[in-house]
Amino acid sequence: MSVNVAVVGATGAVGDLIRKVLQERNFPIKSIKFLASEKSAGKSVEFAGKQYTVERIRPEAFADTQIVLSSTPSSVSKQYSPIAAKAGAIVVDNSSAWRMDPDCPLVVPEVNAEQLHHIKKGIVANPNCVAIPLCVALKPLHDLATVKRIVISTYQSSSGKGATGLTDFNAQVSAWAAGKPVPAPTAHRAQLAGNVITLDWTLDPNGFTEEENKVINETRKILGDATIGVCPTCVRVPVKVAHSESITVEFARPLSVADAKAALAKAPGVVFMDETKGEFPQPIHAEGSDHTFVGRVRQDPSNPNALCLWVVADNLRKGAASNAVQCAEELVKRGIVK
Repeated sequence: MSVNVAVVGATGAVGDLIRKVLQERNFPIKSIKFLASEKSAGKSVEFAGKQYTVERIRPEAFADTQIVLSSTPSSVSKQYSPIAAKAGAIVVDNSSAWRMDPDCPLVVPEVNAEQLHHIKKGIVANPNCVAIPLCVALKPLHDLATVKRIVISTYQSSSGKGATGLTDFNAQVSAWAAGKPVPAPTAHRAQLAGNVITLDWTLDPNGFTEEENKVINETRKILGDATIGVCPTCVRVPVKVAHSESITVEFARPLSVADAKAALAKAPGVVFMDETKGEFPQPIHAEGSDHTFVGRVRQDPSNPNALCLWVVADNLRKGAASNAVQCAEELVKRGIVK
């Protein structure tokens, strides 16, 4: 079955990548259109060897569209995703606007694709770029021993701030490497070159950042258990692309390192890297990949029911664009799109 697709936010960083991923994965497209803000309308984008003119986002643009892949600010999503859904499309939305809405499934296809059969508002939420690889890595272990508590520290790349983050970071690195004064940050909240930033997100009233609270709430929703304890510390590091995660996970019962490694080695979407063979996940492995790289699996010496592991994934692809396209693939494969 081929479908009519609209890409909303088509000229942004994630929108550009969605266009690329759709081509790479040979998504079954009958027709496609590209929508963006009035500022970007009229620009030309290439898709599958053809040039398309970017249209302005407007209600009538969603007529006869079956799947919408949307990457816009939450304010835009709140306005237009319901309009697209009312027009008959299923919207896979990359913003944070719908993630905790009980009527919108929050989906990582390797983890909870069955939730796509429960789309009450016509909107599927694409999770946060930390929660996605975290849940991909934990799902096979959760099935074996039931996750009870997660302590996670992240090492998040500059591109998590989008194109402006990378522009900011590149300017800093150039000056820093040349021994020149580093320009004041414009996207990040402090100098990132030669540094790490523990407060590169809005601080919420509970003392955790907005990013950290997303990890708490979204992880519970994706894994389907609101009782799971999640304690995150999110940190920005001087890496261009791919987020890394140091995870300690406590289970309801003991899970051996050998059993965990065996489960991860055959888990969908996971590339398991065995430290006993000198392998360990790095951002350079994940950049450009749709997989989640997992390694450094070891017993927590302080807790017989806990394991430690290291996870890396491309935040722009698996953390955003590719996961959205995979959701769209599942909608077609499962016959949910009509």
